[in-house]
Formats: sequence, structure tokens, C-alpha cells
Amino acid sequence: MARYTGPVWKKSRRLGFSILENGKELNKRPYAPGQHGQKRHKSTEYGLQLAEKQKVRHMYGVNEKQFHNTYNRANKMEGVTGVNFLCLLESRLDNVVYRMGYASTRRQARQLVNHGHITLNGKKTDIPSCEVKPGDVVAVREKSLNLDIIKNALEAQITAPGFVEVDKENKTGKFTRLPERSELNQEINEQLIVEYYNRLG
Repeated sequence: MARYTGPVWKKSRRLGFSILENGKELNKRPYAPGQHGQKRHKSTEYGLQLAEKQKVRHMYGVNEKQFHNTYNRANKMEGVTGVNFLCLLESRLDNVVYRMGYASTRRQARQLVNHGHITLNGKKTDIPSCEVKPGDVVAVREKSLNLDIIKNALEAQITAPGFVEVDKENKTGKFTRLPERSELNQEINEQLIVEYYNRLG
């Protein structure tokens, strides 16, 4: 299944979850789109698990194959599978660029990486799924320092999460550590995703 490139707000309303993590999509119409959007439908256990998987997959902008492969990696790691899974998703380069405030959305961050505006430890990297490890430095390329899209995103950012350090003036930052579960979206129930993949076998 390919990565979703359609309207984010419509998908957020369908899932009843803010993919952009700011709640704007659900402010005016917090119900599913379409003629029957306001009617309540009972969900099965499988339906809840599938919906949770789709929430997280669309939030991080990952296609189905990448998402499943990331889960398989998390399942083989020591510790809690669900938390490991979220940490691996947070370690993607496009997500770290977003967390550092160089972009206002993950989709925008992915585009910055794809177009070669970002460096990882001083080297240009154009692979959004590239894994960033604690201690790695993520910065804006010298040629891209004056891009309005990056300036505007940094100005709009109030505070960066505790697992990244950002020098807004020089547009450079460090991924200091893996995030703790309490620092990530509390609306996500990662255990439902674990149950979903366990059901698949």
C-alpha cells in the first residue's frame, strides 16, 4: 500500500484523531466526513486495533510495508514492544526534522529531506526514513539557511521536546536521547497495534 498523499484533515476526521497533533482538524467538525459521518458505528475489537494502526501510520506518514518492518524490528528488541515501536518511528530523520522545528508538519519535513536541505552529522542526507541515533547532529544545509519555509516554522515553534536540542539561530540541533513514553502523544494506544500484528501472526 502506498503512502497516503490525500487531504490530511479529511483523514483525521475519518479516524477521529488529529494526525497533525494540533487538534485543528477536529475543531469545527469532530465527526467523520460524508453523509453518514455523524452516525455512530460500533467497532469490533479488530476494528479498534486496525484504526489505531492507521492513526499512527498516517501520523508519521509511513507506508504499510515500512510500518510493518519497523514493528518487526521493535518486536525483536528488548523492552516493551509498543514503546520501542514508537521510539523507532520518532528516530526517523523526517520526524526529527519536524521535532526540531525546521518544518511545521511531518509531510513538510519529509519534503525538506527529499530535496536535500538537511544534513546528518555534516553529510547531506535525502532519505526521510534514515534512522537518527542519540548524539547525532541534524542541521539545515548552508545553502538552505535562508529558506522562508524553515524560518517560518522555527518562529512558530514554541518549545522543542526534551529529547532534542536546537540552536535556532544557526539552524542546527542534536538528537540527545530516545524519547520517553510520557513525552509522546497520549492519545495513542500502542498496545492495540501490538495486538493487531500479533493477530496477523
